[in-house]
Amino acid sequence: MTTPLRLGIAGLGTVGAGVVKIVRQKAALLSERTGRDIQVSAVSARHRDKDRGVSLADYAWEDDPVALATRDDVDVFVELMGGSDGPAKAATTAALEAGKDVVTANKAMLAHHGQALAELAEARGAILRFEAAVAGGIPVIKALTEGLAGNEITRVMGVMNGTCNYILTRMETGGLTYQDAFDEADALGYLEADPELDVGGIDAGHKLSLLSAIAYGTQVNFDAVELEGIGRVSIDDIRQAADMGYKIKLLGVSRMTGRGLEQRMAPCLVPATSPLGRLDGGTNMVVIEGDQVGQIVMRGAGAGEGPTASAVMGDVMDLARGFRISTFGQAASSLKVATPAAAATPAGYYLRMSLVDRPGALAKVAAALGESGISIARMRQYGHEKDTAPVLIVTHKATRAALDTAIEAMLATGVVDGVPVVLRIERV
Repeated sequence: MTTPLRLGIAGLGTVGAGVVKIVRQKAALLSERTGRDIQVSAVSARHRDKDRGVSLADYAWEDDPVALATRDDVDVFVELMGGSDGPAKAATTAALEAGKDVVTANKAMLAHHGQALAELAEARGAILRFEAAVAGGIPVIKALTEGLAGNEITRVMGVMNGTCNYILTRMETGGLTYQDAFDEADALGYLEADPELDVGGIDAGHKLSLLSAIAYGTQVNFDAVELEGIGRVSIDDIRQAADMGYKIKLLGVSRMTGRGLEQRMAPCLVPATSPLGRLDGGTNMVVIEGDQVGQIVMRGAGAGEGPTASAVMGDVMDLARGFRISTFGQAASSLKVATPAAAATPAGYYLRMSLVDRPGALAKVAAALGESGISIARMRQYGHEKDTAPVLIVTHKATRAALDTAIEAMLATGVVDGVPVVLRIERV
């Protein structure tokens, strides 16, 4: 008879408890689908007596996750503690050093240490899998490493932070200011302990860097991801974008170009009728474009107990079946060091600014754009606000460098009140 696959689970928060529930409640289903029993041997968390909605009485307890990771009765170490360093990294390293397979939901740890951990896993004959680290219940890692492995990936993009999508959706549907929508999300428990991880684009940037590594066969380089959060997006931007047929999303985009690897996570305008434009609430969506399949769209819950625990169990069940694959879909030693692209691919841009109410102000702005080689696709002026006039400009395709030069020239004229809001328009 096949021996059981024995798990050691470190971290018993929402996701960890969800994994324990699946193992306990769906034991027969897991065994039928893998041909092997899956059991929990031992667990570890910061607080032993906390009520987690599931019994832990049958499992050994370790206060130290490193001790859990190296137990003789643990075949797979399941790391669900979080954090780029500290106990999570120490315990993961210990498990891999001992030749144990690891399943993790820790995008921060992998974004910062993924290459070193992948090399260690291969050196010890172990497997490191992380489906749950990106887009919750959407099996995007599996899609890239397996189903689309015969494609040259040309672009990866998506909405990868449900909290930001919730805030932007509530601004639109409820007519809320950014701060009001932020406070609502906070009250509902959607925000990280450090909200900047969400609204600053950091959490989603971690995920994008991992997808890029698989898509283009490159070493993870989170430091090269251009990050911009949603804090400057106003209800005026939401309304004016809608007036032109667009929605604003915190959008991650990566592509390999002749200039290097582009990776950016920033608010963008997307067509309102596109799949990304119709994505509301806390849902995630990942769009992958390959030279053979064209465009693939995957949509689903990006967080929460059930979806994330489901992703963890998908990796665990692959290991139970004996399916073993390199961390990023190919040998870690073969992953290239990608040169970050010096400039983004040209695109149209949305600019919102307030002009001082004086003759010739608009002409000076148009001249600044023209002198930088940027043509105007659309321009609208809204009602006056005291001594200023809100102006909205949509450009034809331009480089961001040319646009920055134009904005610097605009500010030098003295007719622009404050710094313009600039949002890229992404083709979907």
